This record gives sequence, C-alpha cells and structure tokens, in this order.
Amino acid sequence: MNDAPFNSELPPPRYAAGLVDPVGSAMRNRSGRLGYVLLAVLALLLALQWWTSHSELRTLRREMAQRLQAGDSIATEGRTIARSAQDDLKELQGKVSVLEGKQVEGQSQQMALEQLYQELSRNRDDWALAEIEQVLSTASQQLQLAGNVQGALIALQNADTRLSRSDKPQFITIRRALAGDIDKLKALPSVDVTGIALRLDSLITQVDRLPLLADEKPALPATPPKNSSVVPGTQSASAAWLTALNDKWQSFSNEMWTELRQLIRVRTVDTPDALLLSPTQAYYARENLKLRLLSARLALLSRNESAFRSDLAAAQDTINRYFDTRARQTQSAQALLKQVQASDLTIEMPTLNASLNAVRNYKAKP
Repeated sequence: MNDAPFNSELPPPRYAAGLVDPVGSAMRNRSGRLGYVLLAVLALLLALQWWTSHSELRTLRREMAQRLQAGDSIATEGRTIARSAQDDLKELQGKVSVLEGKQVEGQSQQMALEQLYQELSRNRDDWALAEIEQVLSTASQQLQLAGNVQGALIALQNADTRLSRSDKPQFITIRRALAGDIDKLKALPSVDVTGIALRLDSLITQVDRLPLLADEKPALPATPPKNSSVVPGTQSASAAWLTALNDKWQSFSNEMWTELRQLIRVRTVDTPDALLLSPTQAYYARENLKLRLLSARLALLSRNESAFRSDLAAAQDTINRYFDTRARQTQSAQALLKQVQASDLTIEMPTLNASLNAVRNYKAKP
C-alpha cells in the first residue's frame, strides 16, 4: 500500500453546510457567562449601595428625631423655668407691695410716736406720773398674784424718790399715799419663801438616798466571842482536842443559825405591796415623790396654799407608804418635811389702790 507523504500545510477543513463550529460556540458561551457574572456583580454593588444609603438615612432620621425630642424637652423646661420665674416675679412684686405698705405704716407709726414723744416731752411731770402709774400697777399685780412684797416696796420707794426730786407741793398728796402703802407693806409678817424653797430643794436631793422598803437588807447578827477562859497548857491533849471540836461545832451551828435567820423574817408592814416593788416601780416611786415636792415648790412661789398643803401631804403619804421610816435618812427627811408643813403662808396682801388713785386723780385734774 502506497501511503501519501504527510503535508503539514494542508488547507483548513471545510465543513458542510448546516454544521456548527465547536470552537466559536465555546467562545461565545464563555463570553455570555462573563457578562452574566458582571451583571450580577453590578447588581450586588447596587444593592449594597442602596442598603448602605438606607442605613445612613435611617440613622440620620433617628438622630434627627432624638435631637428634636431633646429640643422639645429643653423648650418645655425653658417654658417651665420661665413660668416659675414669672410666678417668682409676681410673688416678689407682692412682697414688695406688702413691704411698701408696711413701710408706709411704719412711717405713719413713727410720725405718731414722734408726736407722742413731743407731747410727752412738753410736760416732764406728766411723763413721770405716767411711768409711776405703770410701775405701781405692775407692782400691785405682782403683789396680788405672787405676793411679791419686796418688789412692791421697791416700786413704792422708787416712786417716792422720783417725786421728791421735783420738790413740788402738788405731789404731797401722792407722796402721802405712797408713804401709807409703804407702812402697810412693812407691817406685814414676813414669810421666808426662800428658806422654805431651799428646804424643799434639800428634800428633793435626798430622795435618791432614801431607802425603800423593797430594797431593805437584813442586818447580820454580831458573831459571839469565843470562850477563852481556859488557859493554854493547863489541860491534857484529849481535853484540848474535845475543846477544839466543841469550838468548831459551836462555830458551825452559829453559822447555820445565822443562815436560817436570814431565810425567814417576820415583819409588820401596813402596805404589803410596797415590799413587791420592781426596780422600775421603785424608780417611778422616787420620781413621783420628786414631782410632788417640785409641785409644792411652785405652789409656794405662786402663794397657792391649798396646792402647797396638798402636795406636801401627798409627799408625806408616799414616804410613809414606800420608804423605810426606821432609817435615819428617812426620819431626817420627814423632820425636814414637817418643818416645811409648819410654815404659814396665809397672809392677806394689801392693795396699792391708795397710791394708784392719788396718781390718777392728779393726772385727771385740768
């Protein structure tokens, strides 16, 4: 078989009509896929751009809403502050108006006082008599309400001294009335109010040291002396042993008897409940006694004799009921209380009407 020689420069093969070129078709398919990819990438970029813009727009809207809300709150707060400032301004204006009214009133009062001072300064005698009348009226009230004899005496003496400086015969009637009231006050029996008050203060300070029936402790009996009549060296050893044994037995029996005597005690008490006071009740019993004594002191200073006697009787009853009247401190307190009860407060106080009427009659003269 004769083979033809291979020729590398053969012409391209010719395809029949209606057949597809495979190389060109592959290239076209590859170009189409590349376009689809580019379109997808472009669409993805557009979607990403849209999403980013939408997020930024939403964030911007949120920030705008927050700022608008903050602005509204600031505006509301500003309106509230402005309203409060307006209210404060109105209140201040009202206060200023009130102060102006008070200032006008004060000025009118000042003018009235100045006129009054001018009128009073025109006549020194009238001013002195007005002052003396006021002092005597106050002294008369103190004399009737509190029995302040010494204060009334000082007021009368000061008034007489002041009238004596002018040395006018028109004041002789007033000074005569003052002298009569001074003699009446000096003739009164003296009541040592200060001394009685000091005794009551001493009683009040002794209350905490007074023994109660509830806290009384029995006294221990004295230990009997030992028998020492036997002279050492004059008895035998057996006799000495018996003596020592007898001494021990006597000592033991004495101690037992002492303990038994402390366990059982027989007493006669008028108020059995006083022995059963608890520490709290004992405290209140002492405080009640102090309050009674303080009330008696106040009644003494106000010259209320009925209240004074009633409080002292209640204090005496409290001492007899709850405190140990056999103790020396209690007996001393009772003796001091009896001294206070023996004081007499029934003194009829005079009035200063004579002096007051003399001053008023002189002022009433034209």
